[in-house]
Amino acid sequence: MKIFGIVGWKNSGKTTLVVGLVKELSARGYRVSTIKHAHHEFDVDQPGKDSFQHRDAGAKEVMISSAGRWALMHENRDEPEPDLDALLSHMSEADIVLVEGFKKGSHEKLEIRQSEKGAPILAEQDEQVVAFACDGGEWLPDLPRFAHDNVAGIADFIETRYGLGQ
Repeated sequence: MKIFGIVGWKNSGKTTLVVGLVKELSARGYRVSTIKHAHHEFDVDQPGKDSFQHRDAGAKEVMISSAGRWALMHENRDEPEPDLDALLSHMSEADIVLVEGFKKGSHEKLEIRQSEKGAPILAEQDEQVVAFACDGGEWLPDLPRFAHDNVAGIADFIETRYGLGQ
């Protein structure tokens, strides 16, 4: 499975870029999937709904299905958080999986930067960072650079780097 990550510090624009890339790559005819890492508790279900009640009662996994979609919720309970490879093993085949977050993963990544934030440069500690989306104004390692809003250019980079469409 071809995997490309988008990493950066909080509020750097990761989600905006991922959404733009999903739209752009999908419009080019690719099957695109995403994984997003959350650093906090989250819930995709609502109290009072049947699936919530199943999970709340102690079910390890709850699948909900309709004509339009299905979703599988897995409770880690006392298990450690799964790594990216474990999560990917549950996904259907796609042309590219865009991963938002998972800074410490061993997959290739684009680091999104905003110079006014002054946050450490992730690429200085991670050789898997292969490109930047940045607003300029700071020293960055000698890697390809794109403007934050150059979604088409970043999609071209991903397409070429991963041989999509070949």
